[in-house]
Amino acid sequence: MSALVFETKSISVKQKLTVSFKLLLSLYSIIPLCLLVQFIDYFFLHTYLKDNLPSSPTHFLLFQILFGTPHILASAFLLIGSPDYIKYYKKNIISVTLLLALIFGVGSLFIPYRVFYIVVAAWTVYHVIKQQHGVARGICRLPNWAYYLLLALSVAAGLFIYIGIFLKNTLDVQQISYLKQIVSLMCLALILSALYCQRYVTTATGKWFLYANVSLVIVSFYFYVQQYYFLAILVPRLVHDATAYVFYVTHDYNKHYLQPQNQLYRYAAQLKINIFWVLPLSSFALAFVLQAYGDHLVSFVTRFFFDVEIHKVITVGVLGYFALMHYYTEAITWKAGSPYRNYIGFSD
Repeated sequence: MSALVFETKSISVKQKLTVSFKLLLSLYSIIPLCLLVQFIDYFFLHTYLKDNLPSSPTHFLLFQILFGTPHILASAFLLIGSPDYIKYYKKNIISVTLLLALIFGVGSLFIPYRVFYIVVAAWTVYHVIKQQHGVARGICRLPNWAYYLLLALSVAAGLFIYIGIFLKNTLDVQQISYLKQIVSLMCLALILSALYCQRYVTTATGKWFLYANVSLVIVSFYFYVQQYYFLAILVPRLVHDATAYVFYVTHDYNKHYLQPQNQLYRYAAQLKINIFWVLPLSSFALAFVLQAYGDHLVSFVTRFFFDVEIHKVITVGVLGYFALMHYYTEAITWKAGSPYRNYIGFSD
């Protein structure tokens, strides 16, 4: 949902379930919780977590099953589960699929890996941070220049943090020092800009959202400097994924509660499954199957029939495609005027 820019007023009479601003704000509670974990680990556990956790939560299969993959699949379910949406976005889907095939197929033959990595990293960071700023924009009511200033500083700082974590083994001491200095200046600029821009925010909830988004970057940088890389990635990822899921479930509930409009929801109705749980159950179940067994199944089939073992077709190929498609489609499907917006409303 990187293009989210929502107004706080109602949009459609079709809404029954609404997105609660208090619920969205409560998701940022992961920030003090992770700070508490770091405090306990440093003072009481002798940095056991720091020394034993991987650089990213994505190294854990359980994390991918619970957070990373389900919200990407849920996003795909929203799009491909409605014939009207497919028809509406057909040209976009075909165009970006061909473009991704060209870039990552033909382009991989001559474009250096590091360039690919930085491009995908930048797209990922932009997607994650833009979603949170987009959600907050309708509440904060910032002028365009203030919104884009805070967004640009947040994305730039987030990208350098991301690079510092995942390319740390390829950077020398001097480069790491320069990187930390750059991010320090960006974080300072972000804080000062937020202090200046808060004059345009007229509600307490808006100010909470403003500084919650600033805190995502500042706290991630703090964890990076302290070498708690796992927590530096965990904080924005959890907030992002959980926020997206709130919108997805709300959308599908409002779209299908009167009359199921695709086969998945018709089956659920026959099984007496509450509409609210259909999207979570289906996306979590599919994520588990693909992450835990997808690659093994493909390798078995190709080895059995062709005597060739192909690795990570599902987790890298299929899910990688869905992730990149997700970054693109979320930038257009939630814009003003999108049919998605007919099924989203807000409440305090």
